[in-house]
Amino acid sequence: MNKHELKDLLHDWTHEYKFHPERRWRFDHAFVSLKVAVEYEGGIWTGGRHTRAIGYAKDCEKYNAAVKLGWKVLRYTTNNRLEEVLADMVEIDQRLLYRETKEDE
Repeated sequence: MNKHELKDLLHDWTHEYKFHPERRWRFDHAFVSLKVAVEYEGGIWTGGRHTRAIGYAKDCEKYNAAVKLGWKVLRYTTNNRLEEVLADMVEIDQRLLYRETKEDE
């Protein structure tokens, strides 16, 4: 990832982004222009909310609603470093740009 790619991504990086028009749901982070959400699943080693039945079911509802609204949702654990997340964003951005270029031809 080069310096310019990183700068462009961080410019569009939004924390606690409310994505749903009716629900109070928020993404941990969002790249709004790409419609890519980043969600961190905490407490996976300690039986936290995301791994208990009701929390897992509510997460599924939220993520499915996001996909229906055109979002791509990437899920990470707290073990993932920011560099890994940003590298994934660069890859997605490049794929979307390539697809847009092909559609314009």
